Amino acid sequence: MFANIKQIFVRSNKDIRKRILFTIGALAIFSIGTNITVPGAKSITRELGFLQILNLMSGGGLKNFSIFALGVTPYITATIIMSFLQTDIFPYFKELREEGYTGQQKINKISRYLGIILAFLQSYIFSIGFLNTDSSILILKTSLILTAGTAFLLWLGDRITEHGIGNGNSLLIMAGIIQTMPSMFYQVFNSLIIDGSNTILGILLFAIFVIIYLGIIVGIIFIQEAEERLPIQYSNKTNSAYKKSQSYLPIKLNPSGVMPVILASTILTIPITIAEFLGNDKFKAFVDNYINYSTLTGAIIYVVLIFAFGYFWTFIQMNPKEMSKNLNEGGAYLPSVRPGKDTAKYINRVLSRLNVSGLFFLAIIALIPIIFSKISSLGSSVTVGGTGLLIVVGVALETFKQLESSLVARNYKRRSKRL
Repeated sequence: MFANIKQIFVRSNKDIRKRILFTIGALAIFSIGTNITVPGAKSITRELGFLQILNLMSGGGLKNFSIFALGVTPYITATIIMSFLQTDIFPYFKELREEGYTGQQKINKISRYLGIILAFLQSYIFSIGFLNTDSSILILKTSLILTAGTAFLLWLGDRITEHGIGNGNSLLIMAGIIQTMPSMFYQVFNSLIIDGSNTILGILLFAIFVIIYLGIIVGIIFIQEAEERLPIQYSNKTNSAYKKSQSYLPIKLNPSGVMPVILASTILTIPITIAEFLGNDKFKAFVDNYINYSTLTGAIIYVVLIFAFGYFWTFIQMNPKEMSKNLNEGGAYLPSVRPGKDTAKYINRVLSRLNVSGLFFLAIIALIPIIFSKISSLGSSVTVGGTGLLIVVGVALETFKQLESSLVARNYKRRSKRL
């Protein structure tokens, strides 16, 4: 694995190094933008509550009320909506999905327009809630600036995908989260050691904090990479050939990835955003007491949403009937399982079983920051685990695999030419 990564520095892989440098430059532009406050606005001084997840994904941009305060989250929300629309309930979007590349291009285009509309609505609500002004012109100007910031990030994400190392929007989110980590660790170090009454105890507690953090990262990597391999056999191969070269249908232990947590977080931000917009004290109190995920009822709702969205997202991305159909068309089958409906039912049972384990793990990781905030006095910006760490590890693993695959393919081509 690491031997392949060393190939980046080989002279013949100059274009890959250019792609990496281009990506770093684009992420640097994003980092600078998150620290440029919208003209006429000020940094938000009060606690953001559940909107802290949005602040985290925008690299602290919401707290700074920067030009990139919304990040690319409106586009993510639009993508989520489009995923719902591609079910059997909406035939037009289902037909687009089945058209292949052409249909996907249309869906992506619609998602972008919808993302810009959502960005404007969201920025308008935040401008009213956080600017504390009656000036309609300032609110409109701020809304347009925030919307333009999101539009620019979508363009920048496309450039990273095209000229960089891929996964542009995901890398922007990952960069935003990583950007907040140094300040978080500094805050923990400052609270436990510098301002602490017992320096030795503070050092010990800080070391424990770092070890737990690293341990959670290792656990996330293990769960994200773990998979169950269903053995498959091809009807046009003999048993001897089958035994020599076993083929598998890999299904991840966590098939839905981090999407259920992102979906649940997005849904729970809606009532909080509405409460900011309406300014109704009773509604705000209801949201804070029963829907905010730091409360018992809010945490229960959060976990239920994670499981619900997890099942929904998994079976949209991995339809057992389509998987069974693809196996049958490829002349493959699962040993001891009849092709067709029985294969679809078997895959459905495997997905359901793995989903329970994967979503249980996601729920634990998502709840750790809530529990930590209850037993710690370090502030809401200090978290252990949570959505942010899941996203960072997931995107880092995916990017690493893409780089490795590209390098392996290049080495294979070179060897083929020599032969």
